[in-house]
Amino acid sequence: MSKKIFSIITGSGSYIPTHKITNDDFMNHVFYEADGKKIDKGNEVVVRKFSEITGILERRYVTDDLVASDIGYFAAKDALDSTLTDGETLDYIIVAHNFGDIKKENRRSEFVPTLASRVKHRLAIKNPNTICYDLPFGCAGWLQAMIQANLYISSGTAKKVLCIGAETLSRISDPHDRDSMIYSDGAGALILEAKRSDMPTGILSSSSKNYAGEQVYALKMGKSYNPDYPENHLFLKMQGRQIYEQALSIVPVVIQESLDRAGLTVHDIDKLLIHQANNKMDEAILKRMFEQYGVEHVPEDFMPMTISWLGNSSVATLPTLYDLISKGKIKNHTFKKGDVIDFVAVGAGLNINSVIYKVA
Repeated sequence: MSKKIFSIITGSGSYIPTHKITNDDFMNHVFYEADGKKIDKGNEVVVRKFSEITGILERRYVTDDLVASDIGYFAAKDALDSTLTDGETLDYIIVAHNFGDIKKENRRSEFVPTLASRVKHRLAIKNPNTICYDLPFGCAGWLQAMIQANLYISSGTAKKVLCIGAETLSRISDPHDRDSMIYSDGAGALILEAKRSDMPTGILSSSSKNYAGEQVYALKMGKSYNPDYPENHLFLKMQGRQIYEQALSIVPVVIQESLDRAGLTVHDIDKLLIHQANNKMDEAILKRMFEQYGVEHVPEDFMPMTISWLGNSSVATLPTLYDLISKGKIKNHTFKKGDVIDFVAVGAGLNINSVIYKVA
């Protein structure tokens, strides 16, 4: 019997922006409700409530000279350099993002050429067979890139794929919207390679869902909540309660589907790496996930979190989290051979996905 081809992670990298923004930095902001009415309750109250719900104390922004493809390149180079991988051996470079490159002085999205091609150019990869493309899929984009990479590898059409998630949400955040405190910048990258094995290893299964009913516009672009702000400036707008309710009901189902496809249950998972969207929401999803299997108590150190100090950097949260853990930079969290990891994400679209991965 011939061995089956599996996709294993052989390297990772990340870039954490240097500009640290604490909650105190929002104390002088003027916030408005969605209807244009000024919030008069005082920013100390606004910020405190925000912190209690999201768990965010600080976040990172890029410096004025950087854009998403720059930090995507930094994360990619970190992944390649840390594993001594030759970029010329890559079959694909997939970059997940949602807003392209946005310059500080001209906040309009640039998508041409693709960010993936820009990263390949910065890496000085000459191989024309290294195919590059971008993947806009909401905050679940990087995990969807991993799912696509696994399809290439398991089919035998690729042997090595670089999956990058890069975003600069600070460039599309409305300074007069409380939700702007959620968003941050960052980039992460993982290398997937083909491995033949008699026993299941690497990516074991996956599941993706798209719900494009009324919830499709729970995340969209819109004008500032400040009625005096120019209407031609668009910012990311979110209906947080609607997303919370949808995620809580749907994400555990997607997780269970991916586990079923792998022939596993929640008892087989060692770590849940979930998109760092909102601490309260992630905790609720975790609880619901275990309740599906009749389990009341969640194991300690099961769901590592970085949102308190990195905020929500969209497609960058998962690869950054994996990279930090793999390099021993998250206290009480490590990966060892044979561990089963569940990668989970939810984002605009409404897109949800889950990948079951066994550490090789």
